[in-house]
Amino acid sequence: MKKTSVLGKIAAAIGIFAVIFGFSSCNGVNAKTIKRVQMMEEGVSNPSTIEELSSAIKKYEKRSADLIAAQEQTGTWYKILATRYLDNGMYAEALDALEHAIHYYPTNQNLFYYVGVSAGQMANASLDFKATGSSSERTRYLLLAESAFLQALQLEPTYVRALYSLGVLYTCDMDQPLKAIPYLEKLLTIDTKHTDAMMVLARAHYQLYNYDAAVTYYDQVISTSGDKQKVANATYNKKVVLDAAYN
Repeated sequence: MKKTSVLGKIAAAIGIFAVIFGFSSCNGVNAKTIKRVQMMEEGVSNPSTIEELSSAIKKYEKRSADLIAAQEQTGTWYKILATRYLDNGMYAEALDALEHAIHYYPTNQNLFYYVGVSAGQMANASLDFKATGSSSERTRYLLLAESAFLQALQLEPTYVRALYSLGVLYTCDMDQPLKAIPYLEKLLTIDTKHTDAMMVLARAHYQLYNYDAAVTYYDQVISTSGDKQKVANATYNKKVVLDAAYN
């Protein structure tokens, strides 16, 4: 069976969408052109009998399925490309690939999570190369990261990685610790032993001068974690908090 050329596939796509959406000449697609494409691609002109109509429907159903399969494959390739860029620390390129992938998969929470990760990394790497005194580039990436994590949570409210990342973003990057607390607290209702979330939550409370709450979460890390370095960090931070409280 002879393979359809690339131009042939494009022509077929125009023909299919013209039938589905009723394109007219005002949309830049002439009706005669559509009929000619139909005839060339599928041997369908003006079906009138039941047999001709049934045959035309079957042909266009197959063509539509082929187009959908091709689009799914393209979306998958963009997801793979974005993952490779992320693995290599190429976050600007990852953002571009993720934007294309989301075009095909707009309800995939993982894609939005990775947009947040990539945008956060780009924010941290943003420098004022032209010495304008502006931080607009960093702010733009931070807002993109925030919106991406929020969208991921809109799609999956119990998405632990997004909850944690949003908590870190608000506490460490955007200096909005009050916003971080509800997301981190929700995370700990899902994963009660998430000591990294406890550390960030303690820091958020410390920044808000809630010293007792900060000490409580550092104590939880000390009693829960099996990581000696993390326990040492929590112990040191607890001392800093207590010193601040007493002073």
